[in-house]
Amino acid sequence: MPEADRTIRGSLPPLVGVAPIAPTPFTDQGDLDLDGLGRVMDCMVDQAVDAICILANYSEQFALTDEERRDILDACLGRVAGRVPVIVTVSHFSTRIAAERARDAARAGASMLMLMPPYHGATLRADEAQVLEHFAAVADASGLPLMVQDAPMAGTPLPVSFLLRLGSVVPLVRAYKVEVAGAAGKLRALVEAGGESIVEPFDGEEGITLLADLDAGATGTMPSAMLPDLIRLVVMAHLAGDRRAAADGYSRILPLINYENRQCGLRATKAVLMEGGVIGSDHVRHPLVPLHPATRSGLLELAREADPLALRWGR
Repeated sequence: MPEADRTIRGSLPPLVGVAPIAPTPFTDQGDLDLDGLGRVMDCMVDQAVDAICILANYSEQFALTDEERRDILDACLGRVAGRVPVIVTVSHFSTRIAAERARDAARAGASMLMLMPPYHGATLRADEAQVLEHFAAVADASGLPLMVQDAPMAGTPLPVSFLLRLGSVVPLVRAYKVEVAGAAGKLRALVEAGGESIVEPFDGEEGITLLADLDAGATGTMPSAMLPDLIRLVVMAHLAGDRRAAADGYSRILPLINYENRQCGLRATKAVLMEGGVIGSDHVRHPLVPLHPATRSGLLELAREADPLALRWGR
């Protein structure tokens, strides 16, 4: 790797550990709850997270207006006030709009950006050359490190060879959130092929495959904000070489993670945060619908057994 690229990649200390996705709280009427959002930020900082990601898919970014995005950006960066790094998701099909979002995030004080390949619906996709140009434009607009979000939602294949090429052509690309099927195998291949150029290999999907992904070389995870304190114990034990402790800790929280991933989706975090007094409503915007009462009850039963800080932070 050229020395200039090493400097760019090393301008921010490598991110390891847990960087949860912040939910976007609404009132029961569906209005943006910025006071609740501030409490979400404080709760996550109190959980000793290593970074916070905002405006992601689990933040319901697809249900927000442009004005609301700007309000959330300013509210989150202002509330966090440098206590932990903030990663801002700037994904959009339009390269111009993604670049504008990147500039806004940089001005607000973001530490890193997360970006998916451009896509829209089931058929509008970009080829590899266009994806390279897309990421390069966002990097040029912000000057911030980029995390590639390799997620099924985009439907854009990102083979390991292309991810390595992307990191070489766009030096600010240094982090990779891999949450496709077979994530562990892809992470292992990426780390083995990329060597020291793979600064921050992360997984996602609420940590549903966390232990396998850590075994494959992941150094961090981007779960929801439901139990990042308990997930962090697993990650840090594994990174310290104590796989037995990591496996034991993971086995204790996996039923809750599984229930979140398979039964609730992004609604799980809001239900737990509301139960814990962090936010006042677990409202989601239509066409999303509330959790069925029985499903919500099952979630909270498992959450009480796991006892994350979010469940009692505001009580």
